[in-house]
Amino acid sequence: MHADEVHIDADLVGRLLAAQFPEWAGRPIEPVHPRGTDNAIYRAGSDLAVRLPCRRRTTETLEKERLWLPRVAPHLPLAVPAPLAVGVPGEGYPFTWSVYGWLEGENATVEPISDLRRAAADLAEFIASLQRIDPAGGPPPGEHNFRRGEPLANRDAATRTAIASLDGAVNGAAATAAWDDALHATPWQRPAVWIHGDLDARNLLVQNGRLSAAIDFGCLGVGDPACDVMVAWKLFDAGSRDTFRAEISADDATWARGRGWALSQAVSALSYYTPETNALLVGEAQRWLAEVLSEQS
Repeated sequence: MHADEVHIDADLVGRLLAAQFPEWAGRPIEPVHPRGTDNAIYRAGSDLAVRLPCRRRTTETLEKERLWLPRVAPHLPLAVPAPLAVGVPGEGYPFTWSVYGWLEGENATVEPISDLRRAAADLAEFIASLQRIDPAGGPPPGEHNFRRGEPLANRDAATRTAIASLDGAVNGAAATAAWDDALHATPWQRPAVWIHGDLDARNLLVQNGRLSAAIDFGCLGVGDPACDVMVAWKLFDAGSRDTFRAEISADDATWARGRGWALSQAVSALSYYTPETNALLVGEAQRWLAEVLSEQS
């Protein structure tokens, strides 16, 4: 998926656990699918998840998760991963890695949400709860969270380059017009708030048709809340998107920036990944872009 990835497999995970956490040795190890873009995840027995960075740059995101997840989790209405232990390089693997408690539920790309309007209300409450947490000391946008939550204008050059690279594959004129509309929205001028930074169907778990957990907090930080509002185009259809907007009480400018974030994420993914390297994300990004452009006048 990335040129600088290291090789990770179930045998390596088993050796790492046996060497560093003998109390968890001998457990059955199974890869978790769909695979993430920056971490490999393996289930160890029935109650543990092992998360290993595939690339050096991702180690910082897991360090941040281990620090902040225990602090924000008690304030959130959805379950979130609970860090249990940190592993060190070994067995030929070069990075630090993490062990979490296993969260039950299926990825929302696998198990459908039975009621999107109810999910819109549930996710809006999750985001609002996250934003109510005191942001003091929280990390601002940076390399640690792939700059999620930064001013939208900072993404202008990269987004236009991505649109241009997709010439013929997407409606470049419509995408550029939608991007221009988002850039014209008033920037966030209030204090930064906590953001998850990567809310979409791949990072939400579903049980019995209802949202049960939010996972992958590698993009956690404090910044412009529009970064989380973009889930409106990543997860919902037109009707449930209206419900989400009403529940989240986003002003016009934040809503417009959120739409811009969704567009930027979509074209960035489509210009980087292929069906051969990440078929799931390519399919998801195509859907995000279609939702954004369906609103273009």
